[in-house]
Amino acid sequence: MRCPVCGERETRVIDSRDLDDGTTIRRRRECARCASRFTTRERVEAPRLVVAKRDGSREEFDREKLAAGLQKALTRRPVPDRAAEVAAESIEAELRASGLSEVPSRRVGELAMDRLRHLDQIAYIRFASVYQSFEDIEQLKREVDALLSARAVEPAGKGA
Repeated sequence: MRCPVCGERETRVIDSRDLDDGTTIRRRRECARCASRFTTRERVEAPRLVVAKRDGSREEFDREKLAAGLQKALTRRPVPDRAAEVAAESIEAELRASGLSEVPSRRVGELAMDRLRHLDQIAYIRFASVYQSFEDIEQLKREVDALLSARAVEPAGKGA
């Protein structure tokens, strides 16, 4: 690992900690030449996961891109700070657990909408309006009505 300050290759690990339920290791390092300290993160390199887009193109799955899209929908909503990152990690884990090396972008979008529907319904509507390209206010109204109907049924189902 090169020192970000002086470029020296000789560094030593001062501290290591598991993050994200043991899927990531955070290491504090110190440079042998300039003594500056810096942090690195180590994660297992998972097999390649490709997303097949609607236009026929393919691109590698990008958890950060997904988290950014979720975060945009969750902007100024009363959810925990890391909600978008946690949802993106959960979606990636579900996709990888499917055992497929290629997934349709539609599936990624469906999983994202499902997570947002349970996290925050306003964020869900924001995301769905862009993802599903609502043509008019009637489509938006139908989606909101569906959420309200589901909400009305939910409390009765919880008691049973």
